[in-house]
Amino acid sequence: IVSGQLLAYIVSAAMSLLLHDPSMWRYMLSLAMIPGVLLFIGTFFVPASPHWMVAEGRINEALRILRKLRENPREIKKEMAEMRQNAREARQGPPARELLKEKWIVRLLLLGCGMGIVAQFTGVNAFMYYTPIILKSTGLGTSASIAATIGNGVVSVIATFAGIKAISHFGRRPMLITGLSVVIAMQLALGAVLILMPHSLVQSLLALACILVFLFFMQMCISPVYWLLMSELFPMKVRGVLTGSAVAFQWICNAIIALAFPPLLSLVGNNAFFIFAAINVASLVFVAVMLPETRGKSLEEIESHMREHFGESTTETAASA
Repeated sequence: IVSGQLLAYIVSAAMSLLLHDPSMWRYMLSLAMIPGVLLFIGTFFVPASPHWMVAEGRINEALRILRKLRENPREIKKEMAEMRQNAREARQGPPARELLKEKWIVRLLLLGCGMGIVAQFTGVNAFMYYTPIILKSTGLGTSASIAATIGNGVVSVIATFAGIKAISHFGRRPMLITGLSVVIAMQLALGAVLILMPHSLVQSLLALACILVFLFFMQMCISPVYWLLMSELFPMKVRGVLTGSAVAFQWICNAIIALAFPPLLSLVGNNAFFIFAAINVASLVFVAVMLPETRGKSLEEIESHMREHFGESTTETAASA
């Protein structure tokens, strides 16, 4: 994703510098069809989920896929045994429609939707989409503002590789809490820079620095953890519908931020960044209070842990949330 964003930034900057055409945005939009077509073709080469294969009784196919995804034969054997046991229990348990009515499942779905709010209401896409507008407000020229967004793409790519490393060493909760803490600090700093400083090159550079630090911690600590959690949180029997619903809600939040940011900036000016900071304080509290740790657990262990955490015996705090 972030590599594609970097490529888009480079292409847009090159077109801005080379083509002085008021209709340039139409060409940029048309180019987006190319990766869309490639993505469609690529879907035909994505292997099916081994968990789904086992649930359908296609054991040999599941084993063949798992051997491509895992290196340790003992790990493959253990995971296959867990998946087969989980599939047997799923067939013995209540049907999926009945399971969706259970309170712990509803709470899990709300947690997944809440994580969509956490990921999108950081304001990340306000920065990814509208950095040129933010930089132009400091007095930077149009072409220079578009070119500066290449920094967004470079930082995002570096941060994603750092995030992949960090995920294998640190828990989901500490990464999210760290990321949100830095995000809040950078939004407060950006708001202060834009409001208190006069328009100048120094203001432009400080604003860009705040945006880049924000993006580094966002793309290292929050975005990869969100997508990983979407594949971990939900029980296998209803994973498809719950993951689909939670991710769809996340994209609705994405659209809300994308559509609301320009009028919000017009209405309250640079105070918009203080509003985002306040929202992220609430997100930080939500993660600290509500999100269980999933690192180091198999999908089957996570399901058992989630049932215990969000089930009828859960604490009053979790139940009321």
